[in-house]
Amino acid sequence: MRKVLLGATGLLGFLVVWQLVPTLGLVDPQYLPYATDVLGWLIQELRDLAFWRRLSLTMTSWAIGLTLATVAAVVLGTGIGLVPVLRRATHTIVEFLRPVPSVALIPLAVLMFGLQLRAALVIVVYAAFWQVFVQVIYGVADVDTVARDTARSFGLTRRERLRYLVLPTALPYLMTGLRLAAAVALILAVTAEMVIGNPGLGRMIELSRSAGDAVGLYGLVVVTGLLGVLVNVVFRFVERRSLAWHQSVLADEAAR
Repeated sequence: MRKVLLGATGLLGFLVVWQLVPTLGLVDPQYLPYATDVLGWLIQELRDLAFWRRLSLTMTSWAIGLTLATVAAVVLGTGIGLVPVLRRATHTIVEFLRPVPSVALIPLAVLMFGLQLRAALVIVVYAAFWQVFVQVIYGVADVDTVARDTARSFGLTRRERLRYLVLPTALPYLMTGLRLAAAVALILAVTAEMVIGNPGLGRMIELSRSAGDAVGLYGLVVVTGLLGVLVNVVFRFVERRSLAWHQSVLADEAAR
């Protein structure tokens, strides 16, 4: 309850400062509208079915892209991480491709798939893939050598070693990568809509900008920020639930 109250106090303080900045003339309301106007716009939009349709389009591309990236990253990351030779052979190419900005691939995606959802999915999948892939490789490679040798000496099959040894070791890494990938995928889903022009929140932001609608623009930015907070909260909850047995979560619970 104390954390909730502190969070609410901080949010209220932010809104008060936001309201005071244009009121005191520090910034022209044309460029920074009043917080009350933005909140009023949000309340009005929440009653509009078209807004929810555009929101659902953005979240659909986010969910599809994140799912495809996670599946591909887990399969490839596990296969490469379990084979030291493959891990060393792919290290250079991974370090070359991982830093490539996903936004830089938008022209290529549009050239391949046109102004369609698939072009946006290419960007989302590429950005989210590396977040999970790298974490899975590190997690699989982090299996203790003594534990691996012990499992072999006890005659555990490959499937049993994956279940009882590799999975518990790699799961914390996987959940961290998944939480990071979820946030990155949301950012790129909105960005792709802004640049490519697919219907969704990103398209609404671009239309508000071109029309000079500052209130709508700030309102949509607030919506995307709230979505980011919601995604982070949900994936943190999933992470804590799936890692309830892990020492990091147990230590955090004990500290509370």
